[in-house]
Amino acid sequence: MGIKKATTLLDDFLHNAGGCAVIDGGFATQLEKHGAVINDPLWSAVCLINDPHLIKKVHLEYLEAGADILVSSSYQATIPGFISKGLSVEEGELLLEKSVKLAIEARDSFWDSVKCIPGHKYNRALVAASIGSYGAYLADGSEYSGHYGPDVNVDKLKDFHRRRLQIFVDASPDLLAFETIPNKLEAQACVELLEEENIQIPSWICFSSVDGENAPSGESFEKCLYAINKSDKVNAVGINCTPPHFIEALITKFKELTNKHIVVYPNSGEVWDGRFKKWLPSNCFGDDKFESLSSRWRNLGATFIGGCCRTTPSTIRAVSKVLKESTF
Repeated sequence: MGIKKATTLLDDFLHNAGGCAVIDGGFATQLEKHGAVINDPLWSAVCLINDPHLIKKVHLEYLEAGADILVSSSYQATIPGFISKGLSVEEGELLLEKSVKLAIEARDSFWDSVKCIPGHKYNRALVAASIGSYGAYLADGSEYSGHYGPDVNVDKLKDFHRRRLQIFVDASPDLLAFETIPNKLEAQACVELLEEENIQIPSWICFSSVDGENAPSGESFEKCLYAINKSDKVNAVGINCTPPHFIEALITKFKELTNKHIVVYPNSGEVWDGRFKKWLPSNCFGDDKFESLSSRWRNLGATFIGGCCRTTPSTIRAVSKVLKESTF
């Protein structure tokens, strides 16, 4: 697949989805509702070891809710993380592959069940392999600070991501989703890695933001997007796991800074304390608020919209409802 074909695939998909595709929502939140225990450095990825059937169940719930894109359960899944659980390198690699395969299996079985139903409003979903930031692997909250320390450079970040990226590509997802990137350094590493590995699968790079203006590192998004804008390997950029009240201004900012597709999938508005591993009391946005805001985000230029931490299938159902009303 060449670059032009990869770009066409994404553009064609968006066209068929009415110009704006719906991403799924919070994964760990839904796993916990089904009884999964994820208080672990691997977070929801621990279910790849213990409860893979629950992962597939959650994927199916989001498809039923109207998601056009499934994000794999691999955000915090890394080979060093699996090794720390006593698994071998080979076992860790198989689990990374499994995260993509579970999403593909869910997508295929769901599509087979609905494609022959007259008048259904579903699209055949794409599967995005989730590639969490280096900070997500550290599990110390640094994906929300961008402070990796003086010993972390571009080459170290490329080495960290390289094997995982290769495994995901071999698992044949439709998209690669780099998530909660906190600084310019890691964005540059991701872009260089895509170039070095000559990746032909469409990809997006999403940052988080704690102030609604800059990356968590304090660097401007203009600086963070510099390398991304020069690369044909990155097809979309945006924001994930960020309070929803920041999203409108960030879409406006990104529209000024890039010609790439804009991706937004904020959290519910609750605040995660990465150091103490708990959600802090805060005002969160309900499904009705997501429904009304999603329409505005689309009108401002976002072409991929969904939810992140603490959002649920009911949130995505509300988002899907409002985004697809005008396309049918």
